[in-house]
Amino acid sequence: MNKSKVYFINFRTRTDMNILDKLEKLIKKAGIENIDFKNKFTALKIHFGEPGNMAYIRPNYVKRIADLVKKQGGLPFLTDTNTLYVGRRANAVSHLEAAAENGFNQITTGVNVIIADGLKGSDYTEIPINAKHVKSAKIGTVIADADILISINHFKGHELAGFGGALKNLAMGCGSRGGKLEMHSASKPEISEAACISCGICKKNCSQDAISFNINKKAQIDHAKCTGCGQCIAMCMYGAANLEWNEAFETASEKIAEYAWAAVKDKPCFHINFLMDISPNCDCWSNNDVPVVPNLGIAASFDAVALDRACIDMVNAAPVMKGSVLDDKGDCHNHEPFNKFEKIYPGVKWESCLKHGEELGMGTQNYELVNID
Repeated sequence: MNKSKVYFINFRTRTDMNILDKLEKLIKKAGIENIDFKNKFTALKIHFGEPGNMAYIRPNYVKRIADLVKKQGGLPFLTDTNTLYVGRRANAVSHLEAAAENGFNQITTGVNVIIADGLKGSDYTEIPINAKHVKSAKIGTVIADADILISINHFKGHELAGFGGALKNLAMGCGSRGGKLEMHSASKPEISEAACISCGICKKNCSQDAISFNINKKAQIDHAKCTGCGQCIAMCMYGAANLEWNEAFETASEKIAEYAWAAVKDKPCFHINFLMDISPNCDCWSNNDVPVVPNLGIAASFDAVALDRACIDMVNAAPVMKGSVLDDKGDCHNHEPFNKFEKIYPGVKWESCLKHGEELGMGTQNYELVNID
């Protein structure tokens, strides 16, 4: 397969070109204007961030993208789907409130916010794909109905997938609550009795009431109730809740690729990754830790697989931030590229998602990085 082009800008600016101007230059160079937007409903798929988390993409960037789509005659709107777990984005009412609280509204972005899978996350369209694991994907109806899909992605670590980028945003972000459950169902966390201090924070934050205490007063997970959402992993400060990589987790990673494929199937798509505030965890949690590497830039491509691969390579080559979770692990300052997301989440083989994306024909991991001044 030929190399896909991934276009990239760093965050350096001049008095005559601010970062929003550079963003517009980037996506134009990457070819976004080659899409026929005229009178087309254009879904700008973004994660609004759980209130309390400050690492999400700023609305200012989104407005510049939306303005360009409107100039091309498109009908853009912001969208995301409801979550599986306890939080401010589990239904459309509180989800819209959370989005507004974080600055996403018609005034700040120039476009409206529409929750893609309805009031309770039950509004979805079945997209037949007949893939290895998923035969028919449950995609939020608003996204399925959109004529064009632009994914706007905060690149970061992720406790279940290893990293979160374009593929993760397209899959978990476009799947309805039922779709998310299908992706998570193969991967269930375990709790180490040796590491558990019986604080109860995991039990308090479990949306499925799947965590209890055994006779040793240690947390345990009822896998019959567990949806695999991973909230216990994110909430535990002692590393007691973890995933052990096995065939089931590889299946979950491949399901992410399959759902991403379903989301982009049969429509023009374009993808933008923001490599800034690169936190170790998902923006689903109401906090964000110290970035693991410095801010790197913004990348864009028509190929989501190539885009994520390029961003992983850039993160792996970047220096570790002092005071971050990677710094805590030691032996991370030798200035040689290394697999940073595997260092954060040992055993999580994120490569399987990209590999399966290639197998599905979504794109290629072979890319040419085009730097834009």
